[in-house]
Amino acid sequence: MEDLGHELPLWSMSFFATFLLCIAVLPLTVEAWWGKNRNKSVIAIVLSIPVLILFAYYGEFEPILHEVEEYFAFIVLLGSLFVVSGGIYLSGDLLATPRTNTTFLIVGGIIANILGTTGAAMLLIRPMLRTNQERNRTRHIPIFFIFIVANVGGCLLPIGDPPLFMGYLRGVPFFWTLNLIPHWLFMMVALLTIFYFIDSYQWNRESPEAKRLDVEMFEPIALHGKINLLYIGGILYSVIFLPMPYREGCMILMAILSLLFTKKEIREKNDFNYAPIIEVAVLFAGIFITMVPALLILEARGGELGVREPWHFFWVTGILSSFLDNTPTYLTYFSMAQGLTVAEGLPNEIVGMPLNILTAISVGAVFMGANTYIGNGPNFMVKAICEQRGVRMPSFFGYMLWSIGILFPLFVLVTLIFF
Repeated sequence: MEDLGHELPLWSMSFFATFLLCIAVLPLTVEAWWGKNRNKSVIAIVLSIPVLILFAYYGEFEPILHEVEEYFAFIVLLGSLFVVSGGIYLSGDLLATPRTNTTFLIVGGIIANILGTTGAAMLLIRPMLRTNQERNRTRHIPIFFIFIVANVGGCLLPIGDPPLFMGYLRGVPFFWTLNLIPHWLFMMVALLTIFYFIDSYQWNRESPEAKRLDVEMFEPIALHGKINLLYIGGILYSVIFLPMPYREGCMILMAILSLLFTKKEIREKNDFNYAPIIEVAVLFAGIFITMVPALLILEARGGELGVREPWHFFWVTGILSSFLDNTPTYLTYFSMAQGLTVAEGLPNEIVGMPLNILTAISVGAVFMGANTYIGNGPNFMVKAICEQRGVRMPSFFGYMLWSIGILFPLFVLVTLIFF
């Protein structure tokens, strides 16, 4: 593998870079065309074929087969969580006070580690919007929801965010991510505090009529589709205790049981459909194939690129995660760190790298996926749901003003405190 990384030409990484560029640019330039999964499939296939031909030329198919295996495990996890969480529905309309909204975000930041950031976001965004539908000054609420529930919250378990699951598949112990509790707590407390003060300010500026309607529309929260909690437990058990392929078989079984034994009206109330997970499956099929040359080259030559210190890895992983997808970014710098460890004789404390570098890569990928709409899959899904319900969302660069103003100062503090 390492010898092949030295032999592969640098241009072989261009297919991966081109595909990531398409993911970043095409939704902004040809949104309607890009919105069709068929067109995404065409791009994925066109860019994957040259990579397959290249490995056929070298007579090396093991790296490709390894990535196919990881892709299968990855998409089964995401798909099963997507299906099962889609069978859970929260009805009700609570009082839209700062305390209630902050509680929504706390709960979301916790359950994101069990349902995944996608599952938690899809479960909670609609009841949170419904709770705040009587208010007028709510533009900040989905932004902080993306910050916390769709990103920062999911860093404590491998099933919380896709990059961490890929680390688990590459040998990181399942419960190692609990070492990220201090980083998680710092970001959660900081963001929740900032949100509470902003929401309190906006709540105090709401009209008396809006507050009166909020009280009149009150309806207690009720949980529907409780049987799916059992299936989530089954998925969690399979990830922790079962080897492949029994792990994937168990997760698929949990998804099938959820479809069979969840009332149809629950999924209808959730506006459940398969389009989001099909999109993820298509995009990541292309990503997993085209990134193989980049991973091998970085693993073999990572020490030549000048990224050495933990804070280097935190920022380069994070910045790239902001504009691409945080899962391939995590894998890219994961491989680079392993190559650097070998090249410079760094301590091999965990999966071929120093502990503090793995921590920096993990935190950077998860936290900075919140910097833009395209940093993590749930971000755009939350944006779309909000716009469907009449909530005006910032533009791509308008959202970045929020992330630069709020998240970047916190990331500087994370660097100074932890790295």
